[in-house]
Amino acid sequence: MLKIRSTKKNDFDAIMEIYRYARELMRSNGNPNQWYDKFPEARTISNDIDCNNSYVIEENGIVYGVFAFIIGKEPTYQRIEGSWKNDEKYGTIHRIASNGQKNGIFDLCLKYCESKISNIRIDTHRDNKIMQHLIQKNGFERCGIIYVADGSPRIAYQKIIR
Repeated sequence: MLKIRSTKKNDFDAIMEIYRYARELMRSNGNPNQWYDKFPEARTISNDIDCNNSYVIEENGIVYGVFAFIIGKEPTYQRIEGSWKNDEKYGTIHRIASNGQKNGIFDLCLKYCESKISNIRIDTHRDNKIMQHLIQKNGFERCGIIYVADGSPRIAYQKIIR
């Protein structure tokens, strides 16, 4: 059975392989620009782990998915073309990816995040049709456009669990 746990330093190589696979999948599905060759960078992953914001989805010691979940203000969400549903404390899902070997990674991630906070935000690239489908299927509402650190736009979503 798949389970979520905090990422450990020795998960690093498995995580980097998952991101390599995810970049290739994005490219082959018409999304070559969201995650360039080295994104997410090793230092970003290490920082997520050091700050206890990184989680893996595993089964029998095999890591199938990874995501960052951060509760608190996300700097790139401070400015939005559009509007957030509220200004209450929220959690942000970032850098979710899988190795393609198990279904339900996004659903499991979301269930975990919803158990931590009832106000969740996420964003994705306009070319990432797979992620847009998953986000919308799971009850997120489109709020507008935000800009990530490199200045490129992302579609921003929010879900409030009542």
